[in-house]
Amino acid sequence: MPLSPLLSSYDHVVLDLDGCVWVGDRATRRAPEAIAALRAAHKSLAFVTNDARRSPEDYVRKLWALGIQASLEEVVTVGAAIQHALAEHPRSDVYVIGAPAIFRHVSEAGQRIVNGTERAASAELVVVADHDELRFSDLQAAIQAVLAGAEMIAAGRDRTYPTEAGPSAGTGAVVAALEYATDRSATIVGKPDPQIFFTALDRLGPGRVLVVGDRLDADLAGAGAAGLEAAIVLTGVSSAAAAEAASDPAPVAIAPDLHALVLES
Repeated sequence: MPLSPLLSSYDHVVLDLDGCVWVGDRATRRAPEAIAALRAAHKSLAFVTNDARRSPEDYVRKLWALGIQASLEEVVTVGAAIQHALAEHPRSDVYVIGAPAIFRHVSEAGQRIVNGTERAASAELVVVADHDELRFSDLQAAIQAVLAGAEMIAAGRDRTYPTEAGPSAGTGAVVAALEYATDRSATIVGKPDPQIFFTALDRLGPGRVLVVGDRLDADLAGAGAAGLEAAIVLTGVSSAAAAEAASDPAPVAIAPDLHALVLES
């Protein structure tokens, strides 16, 4: 089945995962078929996510389980972006709020994790990402460290992420609590910061790129910050009315889902 005229005009496609390729543990309508069609048309792909709860290897396994071929090189996670940022940072004591994957990224960046030690409240860096086992007590040492002068680095400002049971709190909700408690601002590494898109571009090489996502504040704004065009699908958090009203930047297309964008528009 031939690609839509819009997709035919791009060399590479950067795909958001949550709300675009899948919602919860289910692929969006005929998403595997759409992605297979992009590959058949020789479009290079990158899968980009602000979800810091899993490792890149976990995402590859999930994509294959949903019938979507993917390689580790094609998956760009916010955890990997945090690792890249911390690898360039002087070795420091780091307090981490996040899933095991984030702890691994921080450790592999050469930083000292001080969770559960007497140095936790005096950490020099606080890394923040949502995770399924988050407890209110996890915030205490982070608040104390930030008030003492620690820099706060976060995986994004997504207020929620879509699940099959409805929206769930995202990293942005955790960051908001810490910023409110400390009157300090976090440095954002995930979308809409352009760095995660630049990482994807380094892997894709030269050519015209389209970003496809479901969030105006993360996918559309982040693509714009990276100098890229973006399309919005309505399978995640953005409504048709909000997408149509978006400007500076405006999406190049709005579609009900990824399949409709790639093959039906």
